[in-house]
Amino acid sequence: MKKIYPLVVLLALSQAAFADENRFKPEAKLTEGSASTWNAGAGITQKLIHLNGEWVNPYGIAYAKVGTYLNGDHNFGGQVGFRYPYYLTGVNKNGYYVGLYAGSIESKEINGDDKTRLGGGVDLSYVWLDKERISTVSVGIGAGEKLKDASGEVVADIEPKLQVSYTLSIGL
Repeated sequence: MKKIYPLVVLLALSQAAFADENRFKPEAKLTEGSASTWNAGAGITQKLIHLNGEWVNPYGIAYAKVGTYLNGDHNFGGQVGFRYPYYLTGVNKNGYYVGLYAGSIESKEINGDDKTRLGGGVDLSYVWLDKERISTVSVGIGAGEKLKDASGEVVADIEPKLQVSYTLSIGL
């Protein structure tokens, strides 16, 4: 008899309807004209020197970074992410943004060859945003995939990793 209770609860919840469709939508905090919709720039994320593109929409800033690491082989790396304006300070649309990111988080030497490590995480940023430019300082924490060398020894384990980033973009 106890095995049927979760099924009954699932069926009951699946039949519930909400009159307020916007209940689960985030609040649109960036007004049109507060910044250029498309922006391009450059920056540094840990040891990744990159070019970046940013899309400003009413719900936040989506971005993509692509560049090369400052290590021996200069492996390519990149990230994509999104930042939501959590608290705006009142000057233009400057303020604190929370975000998510995914992509390459570091480059490690394994058996004499540099390998790019993939992962993802969350970050807290301060963004200076106006019609001409976006400048972002970000501190995040994430984790990456486990990397092993040819003998099977773990070179990089799955553990929290700090990520610091700075980008500067101008409106297109």
